[in-house]
Amino acid sequence: MATKTDVIVRPAMDVDAPALADFIKPFVEDGKLLPRTLDELADLLPLFFIAELEGRMVGCAALEVYSPKLAEIRSLAVAPDAQGMGIGKRLVAACLERARSRNVLEVMAITSADEFFINCGFDYTLPGEKRALFYQTRDNA
Repeated sequence: MATKTDVIVRPAMDVDAPALADFIKPFVEDGKLLPRTLDELADLLPLFFIAELEGRMVGCAALEVYSPKLAEIRSLAVAPDAQGMGIGKRLVAACLERARSRNVLEVMAITSADEFFINCGFDYTLPGEKRALFYQTRDNA
């Protein structure tokens, strides 16, 4: 039986694009991730980390750095049969380590899984009671 220590988290490589597209497809269909073309994924690949278990992709996450002040964890997904093994936390940790190595001051996550990110050390506010506010410019259709 596979264990947490059998999971490998690594930066994505060019050869991962087709497998990544296949991996995220069910999450896109469920409305949990944004759709991406293969070309978009190829461009975004340097932002991604991949989690593998016994040679199979079981998770992914990306860190998009917007400026020295702000980055965002995006496209975090873990295969349903691999959840509960700490894979999501390891992917978040890899993203946070990348942010630290680039001296990014703040990392945000836009999510419907608040509890997960709180368990990873995220909070609703930043020091000084700063909050992120959003305005949607597209229709709510």
